[in-house]
Amino acid sequence: MSEVLKAVIVMAVITYAIRLVPIALFTSKIKSKFVKSFLFYTPFAVLGAMTFPGILYSTGNIYFSMAGTLAAIITAYCERGLFKVAVSAVSVAAILGYIF
Repeated sequence: MSEVLKAVIVMAVITYAIRLVPIALFTSKIKSKFVKSFLFYTPFAVLGAMTFPGILYSTGNIYFSMAGTLAAIITAYCERGLFKVAVSAVSVAAILGYIF
């Protein structure tokens, strides 16, 4: 059996186990507010932790990336749509990249 096939099988078993264990352990409804809130907010925290470093190092200049991030935060705070937030961030980072 090739090494690639072994790796795929191991990844499939681990992925299946990650989905099976919570179903097997939590047969009743979760009543704890703390556990519910933890499980609710965990995907957002993980997504932020995974994407934020990529955002800061995406342009090759951390200052331009921070300026684009700041533009996105301000645009999102003003309750604009996702497309406008993304366009504002990319525009600010690109304009600064062309100027400097």
